[in-house]
Amino acid sequence: MCGIVGWSNLKNNIRDYSNIMEEMIDTLKLRGPDSGGMKVYNHALIGHRRLSIVDPKGGLQPMTKKIGNREYTICYNGELYNTEEVREKLLQRGYTFDSYGDTEVLLTSYIEFGKDCVNYINGIFAFGIWDEYNRELFLCRDPLGIKPLFYSFKDGNLVFASEIKTLLKHPSIDSVVDKDGFLELVSLGPARNLGDGIFRDIKEVPPANYLIFNDKGVTLKEYWELEVREHEDDLEKTKKYVRDLLVEIIENQLVSDVPVCTFLSGGLDSSIISKVAYDAFERNGQETLNTFSIDYKDNKKFFKKDYFQPNSDSDYVGKMVDFLGSNHHNVVLNNIDLAHALDDATIAADLPGMADIDSSLLLFTREIRKDFVVGLSGECADEIFAGYPWFTNQDMINANTFPWSRSVSKRREILNSSLKGLDIEGFTNDQYLKTLKEVPHIDGEDDKTYRMREIFYLNLKWFMVNLLNRKDRTTMYNSLEVRVPFADHRIVDYAFNLPVETKLLDGREKGLLRKAFKGILPDEVLFRKKSPYPKTHNPIYTSIVCNMMNEILNDKTSPILEIIDRNIVQGIVESKGESYKTPWYGQLMTGPQLIAYLIQVNAWLKEYNVNLIL
Repeated sequence: MCGIVGWSNLKNNIRDYSNIMEEMIDTLKLRGPDSGGMKVYNHALIGHRRLSIVDPKGGLQPMTKKIGNREYTICYNGELYNTEEVREKLLQRGYTFDSYGDTEVLLTSYIEFGKDCVNYINGIFAFGIWDEYNRELFLCRDPLGIKPLFYSFKDGNLVFASEIKTLLKHPSIDSVVDKDGFLELVSLGPARNLGDGIFRDIKEVPPANYLIFNDKGVTLKEYWELEVREHEDDLEKTKKYVRDLLVEIIENQLVSDVPVCTFLSGGLDSSIISKVAYDAFERNGQETLNTFSIDYKDNKKFFKKDYFQPNSDSDYVGKMVDFLGSNHHNVVLNNIDLAHALDDATIAADLPGMADIDSSLLLFTREIRKDFVVGLSGECADEIFAGYPWFTNQDMINANTFPWSRSVSKRREILNSSLKGLDIEGFTNDQYLKTLKEVPHIDGEDDKTYRMREIFYLNLKWFMVNLLNRKDRTTMYNSLEVRVPFADHRIVDYAFNLPVETKLLDGREKGLLRKAFKGILPDEVLFRKKSPYPKTHNPIYTSIVCNMMNEILNDKTSPILEIIDRNIVQGIVESKGESYKTPWYGQLMTGPQLIAYLIQVNAWLKEYNVNLIL
């Protein structure tokens, strides 16, 4: 895993601006602590920071390859899981290789296949390739958006990078958020519209898209989309296919020249990954698998079950550890640290995120990184196999909006009088309806099938992408590569076409997935009711974030005071969040988490010196 950055200007010679590129590269040191480099051309500067995972010596970047009189340079962030398959194809076509890693394979596949290289590769990736002969830049992002890729096109400069903070180091890119960006933030945040970067000058290459920059301008094109088709496999064949494909995917993602571990919550998804990984380690004669779980100080003492979080993780983690015999590490977070890491989590993401859900992941993975460089995590199973309440709760299904953000009108309450007129509901509805128009359907679908396909599509294009972004940015801030096997586009494509009754087999969330791994996991874990990512229930945390927010409210220089209704927010703080019971986003962002989110907003406005033009 790495950080990438590049700058191309086809009209002006930018060779002498490598000092600017050096500053931009420096912002990516946490994504790539092991090495860095830059390739200089007259019309392109390509930069890279590397976290070594495979082929430490042969995979240095930027990597340049010459074929005859043509020269190509790549900067690449990601992993290919079918490297050897692609390499074999290229060897058969006469190419040779100087390294055994995936970087040269990816570059060579582009040289041979051009933009169609995306049809041959499977993995997680964001990369840029400069074709010196044709003076053309090619940018590409993986099908599900696991790896980030932002860009700006302004004044003839096409600038791209893994992170927003990197782009903001370029002199042509201003830290300006206009009315459209702000409206998106307050209406959809912490989610974003695919392709947008909130800042006026910054866009994002959407998942499954590539971008070409040449003398004809900028062209953005989608190269992969979900295909809709009738599901013809019977139940037994379906279960076998899901099980076999997931095992193959997980095993492929264990490939590494550095230590690998798994995240283990005691839930279905992480338990499947840990079981498959443990068996693969044992079969290959490797050392015992290391597993990691997260908890909070005194959390069991204060845990209160609710509709979204019916049980805590700790007991189920213990059951899985006993079952596997893994070398387990339970990371217990201090609530003071959790609150004080909100700023770091904001800087990691370059935007306000999911409050303590982000800061906890940041602290958790910081501990993992002390001994490991690669981890496997269970994100995305809920989106593709129907794990969330909005797949089964009729009120949520029929809400006619994003089911994880059903009360956007309440967001208006916290804004000051000059901003209360913003059309939050209208903006949200526009994005919702725009997405629905993209949903592929089969002719003759009944109303239930039609609506459920919409729900699944919304989750894949919005909620899942946001969680993947959170995972990448918080973990790479700690120089930890986290792989997400359930986000392989093959299993996503297959699951998208499963009848909802099949996904919800026996009337259970993720019913099919449970039955597919029957006999492989203990029944207690296999049929545990879905519980989301754990949050702290300790009142100490609430007190800390309330005190932090009070300090912000009492500081006249706090930038958030320009946009909020101070009295309303003060009331939420005085009630310790109890007056705001509706989740701001998802399942967990209720009162205390909303306060933490506002702390993040203030930190973002301050740290990024955001110029709001409203």
